[in-house]
Amino acid sequence: MRRILVWFTGLGLAAALALMGTALWWLHAPLNLRAAPGAQVLELEIELGTSPRQVAQAVAASGAQVWPVALFGWFRLSGQARQIKAGNYEITPGMSPRKLLNMLVRGEESLKSVTLPEGLNFSQVLATLRRAEQLKPEAQQLSPSQLMAALGRPGLHPEGRFFPDTYTYAKGSSDLAVLKRAARAMDKRLAEAWAQRQPNLPLRSPDDALVLASIIEKETGKPSDRAQIGGVFINRLRIGMLLQTDPTVIYGLGEGFDGNLRKRDLRADTPYNTYTRAGLPPTPIAMPGKAALLAAVQPAKTPAFYFVAKGDGSSHFSASLDEHNRAVNKYIRGK
Repeated sequence: MRRILVWFTGLGLAAALALMGTALWWLHAPLNLRAAPGAQVLELEIELGTSPRQVAQAVAASGAQVWPVALFGWFRLSGQARQIKAGNYEITPGMSPRKLLNMLVRGEESLKSVTLPEGLNFSQVLATLRRAEQLKPEAQQLSPSQLMAALGRPGLHPEGRFFPDTYTYAKGSSDLAVLKRAARAMDKRLAEAWAQRQPNLPLRSPDDALVLASIIEKETGKPSDRAQIGGVFINRLRIGMLLQTDPTVIYGLGEGFDGNLRKRDLRADTPYNTYTRAGLPPTPIAMPGKAALLAAVQPAKTPAFYFVAKGDGSSHFSASLDEHNRAVNKYIRGK
């Protein structure tokens, strides 16, 4: 009898060890994924308030070949079932039940990204966000004034207020959230640049620096010319000379600009026509990057008051109008 009892005890222990080994193997074994044709990952969306049992069912429904009861049991056994966070996730090839739970508990959502390049105007920024993958287009429904109010900046013109950079976001995030981060980034970069400004610049405020930086951004073809271009505009502002910069005129024409800037456009007075109005335009005309911000507050010391594009991205700088006219004849008119 004792032998039988020992045999059954041993058999039970062996079964328990086998079950434990199977469970450990299962926890670390890659999940089989039944992804859509051409897809490499499974999309998993967990809404706020989803129970751990429903999460396990959602994993199976996404295409992971797993028994929801076993997965829910693992969630419970781990003691972390209630720590699973809502969000948008990707189940990738090779992911095990253990790694899956770690991802859900840490809230490691799958991220997308959108790049806002230097020099975009506000309309182009919105168009870029509109094309971004799985980004909720809430900003697209708002007027510029409504949008800035939603960002906590009522009464502020949106042009130039967003820092050009690459921003990551979770799937289903709002474009307003991206814009809010970009606005905070511009605040920070502008404050840093203003704190490094040269003394006695003809700029009254950080906003003046932002406006000038936006012009420098649009006028710069070759990065090494940027500080020199800043120096030209600072020289002109110091003596009250018209800035006479085409990008501001083009911005003022708005949708009326057909790609060809004519003499009549240079004579048509708008708040942004720096051929007819002295000083800086009322707002930025585009998003300046860090280098343009620094060029506005740390311009090169130069005798130049003029510059003209040479056709290779760089510019020719001139201290006198006669020299400038010769450069225009050479590089623009081919004389």
